[in-house]
Amino acid sequence: MRSTFRLATFNLENLDTRPDHAGGATLDERLGILRPQLERLDADILCLQEVNAEEVVKHGERRALALERLIEGSLYQGFHMTISHNRLGRRLADRHNLAILSRFPFLEWREIWHHLVPPPHHYAPNDPATPVALEWDRPLLYARLALDAKRELHVLNLHLKAPRAAFVPGAKQTPERWISAPGWAEGFHMASIKRSGQALEARLTVDALQDKDQEALIAVTGDFNAQDNETPLRLLRAEADDTGNAHLAARSLASLERGLPDSQRFSVIHHGRPQMLDHLLVSRQLLGWAKDIAIHNEALGDEAVSPALAPRTPESFHAPLVATFQAPENI
Repeated sequence: MRSTFRLATFNLENLDTRPDHAGGATLDERLGILRPQLERLDADILCLQEVNAEEVVKHGERRALALERLIEGSLYQGFHMTISHNRLGRRLADRHNLAILSRFPFLEWREIWHHLVPPPHHYAPNDPATPVALEWDRPLLYARLALDAKRELHVLNLHLKAPRAAFVPGAKQTPERWISAPGWAEGFHMASIKRSGQALEARLTVDALQDKDQEALIAVTGDFNAQDNETPLRLLRAEADDTGNAHLAARSLASLERGLPDSQRFSVIHHGRPQMLDHLLVSRQLLGWAKDIAIHNEALGDEAVSPALAPRTPESFHAPLVATFQAPENI
């Protein structure tokens, strides 16, 4: 029997039951937009970013109540699901959790948070004697899925640091206004280190899987907050052009969206500029299974302009990606 499945990724943009946490739109308004988008994806494996959670017991358990509502009555309702936790690993984070929903059973899942890359140390120009550990804002979420009795799929869901300056003590007048250009530049530098450092941890995770099985089926997907030619993508793909070693070509990852025309290749619009920030990378073995990829960006709004025009918009300003895979007949 030939294995066929669809894998999708979607940044839901602060999915929450609380309007003040979700940009002002009510959950019902958001469900009316987001649920048809999920149904259209018709995914067997769905990787989500920015799933918020809230306390069901004060100072106790948190649940992703908005996600529960979103999938209720949908084709994803009976799926297996795993969601990332906060730094202590005891409960879901208040904001920006990662989730993987799968028609296939989980054989294993775990969060990867400085397991392979320790927090880089930043030495502030005005205080070089006191290093600051730059920890990732959230983990990588890994799952090993059973496609059938013999074949497994490794999925890595990520949401890398946005290219916005990180917090620098005493460097801001307001949440949006910096006191000086050097203060902003230091924060932007710190954010870049976080983004590339976590991409390195994802790359090392991929290599660890390939060390165990050179023919492993691997997908790395999510919101990379980086475009095709930027450092995080180059780190993860590890193409022969960069390594200078053709013998490592089998270790490289391929960006499936490269198979689309330039005019279709965008998942975000920022100040009128289409950008490809969400990606679906696959191992060379899984690339042989890839049949098609689509970016559902037809109704995408401008993330920098639309909120000013319609501040209660229920939409996500990220377009979902979905790819179809089918096992070759001889496997």
